[in-house]
Amino acid sequence: MRALIQRVSEASVTVDGDVQGAIEGGLVILLGVEEADDDSDVEWLTRKIAGLRIFSDDEGKMNRSLVDVGGRALIVSQFTLHAATKKGTRPSFIRAARPEHAIPLYESFIRGMNKLTSAPAATGIFGADMKVALVNDGPVTIWIDTKDKT
Repeated sequence: MRALIQRVSEASVTVDGDVQGAIEGGLVILLGVEEADDDSDVEWLTRKIAGLRIFSDDEGKMNRSLVDVGGRALIVSQFTLHAATKKGTRPSFIRAARPEHAIPLYESFIRGMNKLTSAPAATGIFGADMKVALVNDGPVTIWIDTKDKT
């Protein structure tokens, strides 16, 4: 499971001209699920992201987590995080999970984040053509892959 996390001052996701989810102050989490992922990846990743100390404390140091600041998450499914680009110029997405495997893990991830944070996550629509708008705060952008835990 891969996540690209961006600290934002605001963000939204739109599908067919309708805003599906929006947040002010928090994290945009682009989430990619691969066939090898399971519930242990969801559990590890939700705890890791909710506890990341990437928000400023009173002294301006990145020392607070999403939980500490009461921020919200905007979670967007993104199979392209598993693009293989080693050969040629057309990415391969062979490692990305099929919807029947990915959707339950994506939904479990949302539930896991909701349990750890004070406000429910905003989301897009799995598999939809989405437009994501955000103002990256910092900028702070972090990549996490559950296959690289050590």
